[in-house]
Amino acid sequence: MPDDDRYSRQIRFAPIGEAGQRQLASSRVLLVGLGALGTVAADQIVRAGVGFVRLVDRDFVELSNLQRQSLFDEEDVRNNLPKAAAAQAKLHRVNSSVQIEAEVDDVNPSNMEDYLADADLVLDALDNFETRFVVNDACAKHRKPWIYTAAVGSYGVVMPVLPGVTPCLRCLLGSLPAPGTSPTCETAGVLAPITHIIASIQAAEALKFLTGNLDPADIRLTAYDVWSHRFQRIDVGTDCMATCPVCSEGKFEYLNGNPLRTITLCGRNAVQLIPGVKGDINFEELSRSIAAFGPVQFNDFLLRCSSPPYEITLFKDGRAIVKGTDEASLARSVYSKMIGL
Repeated sequence: MPDDDRYSRQIRFAPIGEAGQRQLASSRVLLVGLGALGTVAADQIVRAGVGFVRLVDRDFVELSNLQRQSLFDEEDVRNNLPKAAAAQAKLHRVNSSVQIEAEVDDVNPSNMEDYLADADLVLDALDNFETRFVVNDACAKHRKPWIYTAAVGSYGVVMPVLPGVTPCLRCLLGSLPAPGTSPTCETAGVLAPITHIIASIQAAEALKFLTGNLDPADIRLTAYDVWSHRFQRIDVGTDCMATCPVCSEGKFEYLNGNPLRTITLCGRNAVQLIPGVKGDINFEELSRSIAAFGPVQFNDFLLRCSSPPYEITLFKDGRAIVKGTDEASLARSVYSKMIGL
């Protein structure tokens, strides 16, 4: 299948052209998160011919994802597939000439620098600010450009970040928002159209950067509400960089901290627990020891035990998701009682 035919319409777009298409083919992108934003962005950059795409996501496909996460289907849910593996399979069928690497993992301070080491650009498609601040620190430390996105309800934002040149996420937000102060998918829901629009803007910014068409002077925080059709491009300005601990002092507090131990998952009434040391759990043995708590199912990727009102999903490396509460301390208690690790 000739690539000149595959990309012919894109090549005819003058700002990209044949030279830009060659640049895309030699580019390497790290995409963190494969929810609604990530699936759309991944689909578009793979279709555009970005040569290498690394996908990192900790989660598995669930029925509630299908309302907006366009790479997945009901068969993925039935098979309990990791999002990274399911996305890789779908995207390979879309464009087999793109090298797609799938990592079923949680991005945290212990691995973020490894994942971005050989990337030209990082795309944020995360659902929590804790991990975004880790991404922000790592990209600033290694001078890796990245594109921030977020969407909830009918509203979303996009902002490219060129470390040392344009404001970063700490410039924009200052510090980590206090728990409960920001709307989430759980409290405000989310519409598929806004996630697709925001991810499409992110993909466009990625194509501009990778083909040398992103002018730093034109970078803004772009905000859009699909319900009211209110569109804004906000000039954050560079003055904030002078007082930002990341931009002005090179302080990477979130990257240099301990690996994230608990994360409240957006829209899930669930908490993810991250062990300090990774392991390699034998699901067959563990399933026998915890069967008294409730029905147990497992496959090569995960073990799931239901003990109403809680459900624990355990991964090979010891990470776990406790559903049925958004309280970190209660989730740790349930995890300790049932799993005992």
